[in-house]
Amino acid sequence: QPQVAESGGGSVQDGGSLRLSCTISGDTFRSYCMGWFRQAPGTEREGVAAIYTGSHNTYYSDSVKGRFSISQGAAKNTIYLQMNNLKPNDTAVYYCAAVFGCDPTRPMMEYSDYIGRGYWGQGTQVTVTS
Repeated sequence: QPQVAESGGGSVQDGGSLRLSCTISGDTFRSYCMGWFRQAPGTEREGVAAIYTGSHNTYYSDSVKGRFSISQGAAKNTIYLQMNNLKPNDTAVYYCAAVFGCDPTRPMMEYSDYIGRGYWGQGTQVTVTS
């Protein structure tokens, strides 16, 4: 069973940048969908970006469009989330999740897309201070 792990979280000031990494162990020769989600205390888990590795199609929520960028590394088992111009309301625990055998025509931005079939990491804290 694939293992997923996030890294790269931390604390930055308003306007700063961070790059999160998500690494998947196991068979990554197949194409897969990867989503980045975040969850702040008392809120639901929110999809912020997704990518289909077969086509490199990417999708973003309106709240991060133009500031965040999702990409696949040269090592196909790593997905990055570059976060620029961070704001205090970006503060949350960030999770990545992978689904194999996904529909490449769907954005895969909803938490429900990954329930029962997604491989989730443990999360990494991002804190943006004003």
